[in-house]
Amino acid sequence: MKEKNLIPFNGTEAQEQELKKVIAEHRDQPGGLMPTLQKAQGIYGYLPIEVQKMIADGLGISLSEVYGVATFYSQFSLTPKGKHRISVCLGTACYVKGSDKVLEAVENRLGIKSGECTQDGMFSIDSCRCVGACGLAPVMLVDEDVYGKLTPDQVGKILDSYLENKGGNE
Repeated sequence: MKEKNLIPFNGTEAQEQELKKVIAEHRDQPGGLMPTLQKAQGIYGYLPIEVQKMIADGLGISLSEVYGVATFYSQFSLTPKGKHRISVCLGTACYVKGSDKVLEAVENRLGIKSGECTQDGMFSIDSCRCVGACGLAPVMLVDEDVYGKLTPDQVGKILDSYLENKGGNE
């Protein structure tokens, strides 16, 4: 799946200075790329190409090596995550009960695909394989809130609650 970034990189000077300190800590350390990427993602929330270039230059390694590690491990994201992170379970129990239709309803409502973030930075969508709530299938998480026994028709109201209340269940 091709990841598409709809939000332009908007790093701050403070973030860049923090990243430079991290790079300096790991520059001469064997295996220093992994902890640098982990801390960089903590600073920025994701690993845009601009950050990958800073890491490559700072550690004296190729951009392709940085990119290769960042795309190999699922813990890293090359796209920003929204203020509200939506995850739709596509595990077996959820899928057979229609979670693919729930995911489609979320994507249609927000105008983005799984793996993307809305331009306003409010929502990002991901799918996952199991959240351990099979008895509630199909399941969707928004941040830490679990919504079970969902139908596609319920998606709009749930998402609207995050827009209206600036954050989910009351």
